[in-house]
Amino acid sequence: MISFPNAKINLGLFITEKRADGFHNLQSCFYPIGWSDALELIPAEPFAFSSSGLPIPGETATNLCVRAYELLKKDFALPSIQMHLHKIVPIGAGLGGGSADAAFALKLINEQFALGLSVAQLQDYARRLGSDCAFFIQNKPVYCVEKGDVFEEIGVDLSGYSILLIYPNLAISTAEAYANIRPTKPQRPLRDYLQQPIKTWRQTVRNDFEDSLFPNYPVLPKIKQQLYELGAVYASMSGSGSTVYGIFDAPPVISNQFEDYNVWQGKL
Repeated sequence: MISFPNAKINLGLFITEKRADGFHNLQSCFYPIGWSDALELIPAEPFAFSSSGLPIPGETATNLCVRAYELLKKDFALPSIQMHLHKIVPIGAGLGGGSADAAFALKLINEQFALGLSVAQLQDYARRLGSDCAFFIQNKPVYCVEKGDVFEEIGVDLSGYSILLIYPNLAISTAEAYANIRPTKPQRPLRDYLQQPIKTWRQTVRNDFEDSLFPNYPVLPKIKQQLYELGAVYASMSGSGSTVYGIFDAPPVISNQFEDYNVWQGKL
């Protein structure tokens, strides 16, 4: 059984306050995109996890796909499996690639072994693996609050627009991204701004991580400016970086300005 864990972008990201548990409360809209990995699962002895494509740091035991299997195995009599992940979505890119892999592993195991887990139950397991993971269970646009794992419905539909993502081969850790963040209560909720026409977003829909990371990594604001010069209706860094994306009315024509970077284009 095979699936294709896809990435997401953040449409805005407001860091509103530091929590007592050390995390931060935020407001964002997670939006799925088509840039995907490939994950295959087969029942087989002995248990094994393998990968290809982009190198994945860390030990096998700490991989989120393996942790997803071990998490479900605690509650269900799962047989041994072999998983193979072909990694395409860049790591440390603000696209939730690892979280997607974990969530899709949960869904694959649930389907393969007919566990009968509901969406809410799968989301509960996913939250134990990481804040972004639960989003990928339903994998549809949602408004995110608290740690980014509490979801509300939002009527944001970008169907028909094109997107261009630029990953400048620069991995930024979550700890580094948060190091210089100063939480701020917004004058209005991000939701209000997102419900306005997309052409107004350039003035209102911001990613707070840009303020802390752009001064240290000048390539990021440069890419954002290049996307606007190409005709983007809206451009932003995704998540805690370092991917920068542009949303366009029609597919942009690019030459060699991004030839040293990892680039993905598609429809929303």
